Amino acid sequence: MKRIPLTILSCLITTTVYAEAVDKTIDASPDGQVEISNIAGSIVVEGWSRDVVQVTGTLGKDVEELILERDGDDIVIKVKVPKGNSRSIGSDLRISVPQESSIDIGAVSADIDVSNVRGDQELQTVSGNVEAEFSGGALSAESVSGAIVIEGNNSDGEVSASTVSGNVAVFRVSGELNAEAVNGDVVVDEGSFDRANLEAISGDLRFEAELRKGGKLQLETVNGDIDVDFVGDVSAEIDIDTFNGNIRNCFGPKPFRASKYVPSLELSFEEGGAAGSVAISAVNGNVSLCKK
Repeated sequence: MKRIPLTILSCLITTTVYAEAVDKTIDASPDGQVEISNIAGSIVVEGWSRDVVQVTGTLGKDVEELILERDGDDIVIKVKVPKGNSRSIGSDLRISVPQESSIDIGAVSADIDVSNVRGDQELQTVSGNVEAEFSGGALSAESVSGAIVIEGNNSDGEVSASTVSGNVAVFRVSGELNAEAVNGDVVVDEGSFDRANLEAISGDLRFEAELRKGGKLQLETVNGDIDVDFVGDVSAEIDIDTFNGNIRNCFGPKPFRASKYVPSLELSFEEGGAAGSVAISAVNGNVSLCKK
């Protein structure tokens, strides 16, 4: 019979012993606040129809305990770890909360995934991706090193998404939006906006959605291209400039060179009564402005 090397056997035993399973529940308010803290691993949150918060998953071997407490309408879920450095604190949590809950999640090295939650959401991680469903209210998603993906159902609300290193993608979100990436692209697809602001330092910007009458749209990038395809009628005063790039305008007016000494181009015109405003600026990149 083939023998298993002691080193492999030791690893298998260690994995089995230290992968501590957790399964806890607590009664909750149907529209309360749930605060979640997990330094490393993953956090998956899903809304359900029960007035109960349930936490399942596994805890890292050096984790001291999983705290699950209620104070009035507030629920606290925290993975408590020892002070100092420890490599074995990675914990994977799957959390079910009442659908109307508001959630506040903080992590350091963990991915965050939220679905079917109708209350406000505040999602923060240092090193990890953030994926969230949005159905109105307010949502803030931040990551230092990771991508952010927000998927909505065209409900109005206020969304803010920012990352230092990673892409930002926003689908079917309406109302007000602020999306930023330092090193990464920002994409907005579908939706209808009263106000939208897209920024990047090194990355492309793409906006393919409706700008409502009286709405304001601002896009700015240092190194990257900007593509705007309006869905529906446009009524705005439009200002475009690029220092080192071309401007393509499907609405007719042509760009002009701002100075004979520099390669910059500018374009200003009014469309559809100019009820709103559009400001587009690229330092090193091309700009395309069209209508679907």
